[in-house]
Amino acid sequence: MTPNPFIERTPLGKPGAAFHVKRQASQPMALPPSPNEIRQVLLQAIESIRPSRPDDPSQQLNTLFSIVREKLTGNLGVEVQQEVLTQLQTLVHTGHISWGLNLDNPNPPFFHLTAVGKRTVRSQSRDPANPAGYLAHLAAKASLNPIADSYLREGLASFAAGLHKSAAVMVGAASESLILELRDTTVARLSSLSRSSPKQLTDWRVKTVLDALHSLLNDKKASLPHPLREEFEAYFLAFAQQIRAGRNDAGHPSSIDPVTDDGVHASFLVFPELARLAAELRAWISTSLP
Repeated sequence: MTPNPFIERTPLGKPGAAFHVKRQASQPMALPPSPNEIRQVLLQAIESIRPSRPDDPSQQLNTLFSIVREKLTGNLGVEVQQEVLTQLQTLVHTGHISWGLNLDNPNPPFFHLTAVGKRTVRSQSRDPANPAGYLAHLAAKASLNPIADSYLREGLASFAAGLHKSAAVMVGAASESLILELRDTTVARLSSLSRSSPKQLTDWRVKTVLDALHSLLNDKKASLPHPLREEFEAYFLAFAQQIRAGRNDAGHPSSIDPVTDDGVHASFLVFPELARLAAELRAWISTSLP
């Protein structure tokens, strides 16, 4: 039987005597990487062996797995290895990579990046197809309330799985949560100033709330710090409408294919900027809205 490394056996006195078993504290083990972290490692490894020429055969599974093993040193149990294979298959399923090099070598171990895959690895530090990188990029911009965070994470999971309509609804819901949070901050500030809120701010329709917020802030924009005023004028409605348009197309379709990969991708890319702008506006409203 293989000795347990966390048990120390010491003889009690003479040869043949029983052993006294002394248990030692277990050493903490590194947590296994999450599926999103494994996906990020795969994308980084694929990027590192991108060929310089279309006929370069450097993108092969053995090379890829060698890099992945190096990046995941100490976390290569069977379950982690199987998750690597699962995430690799997901990248195939969602059209990021395809098997083969050319018609003479159409099968594994060769593979190549598709147009979608090239887009993803080109901006993987903030691309929604790489949820771990995207969330790190977002965290550097702004923090989300729990509701927005929950919807955004589900949206990222949907996008990574190729479920673009579901992703559009989720990122739209996350953006609407930011708008409602901004509304709540505005109502609280007006109340603290003993002023009543416009009726439209408490409407159940987010579009009505958004328009009311824009109208109120537009009337007060002269009081905004200059950089924030410029961003508000240029981007506030554009950001929110881009994301809500995709959500509405998915939730209320008027054609067979109302939501495209590019459209949802664009919504995710602008979301961190909307979150940052909303956070800066909330900070100003809560202390400085006249």
